[in-house]
Amino acid sequence: MSSKKTATLDYITTKVKPVFDQLIARIVIEKPDDVYTWSINWLQKQQRGQLQLQVVNNDLSEEEEEEEELVLEIKQTQKQQTRSAVSAEVYGEYNKKEDFKPRFIQKSQGQIDRIKKRILNSFMFQALDEKDLNIVLGAMEEKKFQDGDFVIKQGEDGNELYVIDEGRLECYKRFAGLQEEKLLKTYIPGESFGELALLYNAPRAATIKAIENVTTFALDRETFNNIVKFSAIKKREQMEEILGKIELLQSMDNYERVQLCDVLREEKHQAGKSIITEGEIGDRIYLIIEGELEAYSNKLNEKVYDYKSGDYFGELALLKNSPRQATVIAKTDVTLLYCDFNSFKRLMGPLEQVLQRNMERYQHYLQQ
Repeated sequence: MSSKKTATLDYITTKVKPVFDQLIARIVIEKPDDVYTWSINWLQKQQRGQLQLQVVNNDLSEEEEEEEELVLEIKQTQKQQTRSAVSAEVYGEYNKKEDFKPRFIQKSQGQIDRIKKRILNSFMFQALDEKDLNIVLGAMEEKKFQDGDFVIKQGEDGNELYVIDEGRLECYKRFAGLQEEKLLKTYIPGESFGELALLYNAPRAATIKAIENVTTFALDRETFNNIVKFSAIKKREQMEEILGKIELLQSMDNYERVQLCDVLREEKHQAGKSIITEGEIGDRIYLIIEGELEAYSNKLNEKVYDYKSGDYFGELALLKNSPRQATVIAKTDVTLLYCDFNSFKRLMGPLEQVLQRNMERYQHYLQQ
């Protein structure tokens, strides 16, 4: 292949394909009648969003700038650049999915079962059908790291995402103007990392270091791009849109919202179903996506609160480290997102102050 053709393919890979992958994913979701007009409007909206993000970022405090920088770095890799037209023939050659042959790594049934259990905890893989799920299971490779090993380093190219089977890792980020790296979070078994570099064709945005012996399952870029990427983009955008409507999460920055997507799980209940029961030990906080619920105090024998879409409940057990203070029953059919307390506190620790302020709505009943 000529150097000119190679350069064109590189340009498509790094500049064109990330934009068109997201555009196509949104078209499939929205299914507009006028694809041309809708696509133009979508691209213009993305451009305005980039400009607004830059303006807002200029007004942020130093601490907020640190938190936003990770997302900015990722999104800046998607900016359109003015270049001469590329060959449709070359793009077609690059984008032939029928040429994709997924890798297959032999595994024991025990390994397959462990991988399946772990990846189905990640939102990225939950939308896969059985055929695609089996392709991903076949392509996953078990990788082990020792305490102190660097799994990925900030600024490097990323070719794999990782799902943690055993052990813990820490995520560090070096921000402009700071000499020391900032600890962002600790990863535990069941969580995944490294997908941002694959989703956005960007360099690694942070450093991940093992703090004990770790076993992971790694998925290569090619399998991710051909099997997982569209469903992951679709699922992430749906989740971010949902989270944007939850009052509790309004103070979150984009990076925190992305991280929260990875630990939230969805469940549906029919009207009349008890979600939590007064007196039991609770380990989940719930976000209401659709439907209405009611909270009852058995001790007081009365209704103490009405919930609607956008509300949350279950936080009292988290804040007070006490049994459930009321029974919450679905008034209508409901769709909920839930997060276990350990994950919530690791990701959302500072937001416990927000929850504390909202305890006022229960104070009358708690005093009684």
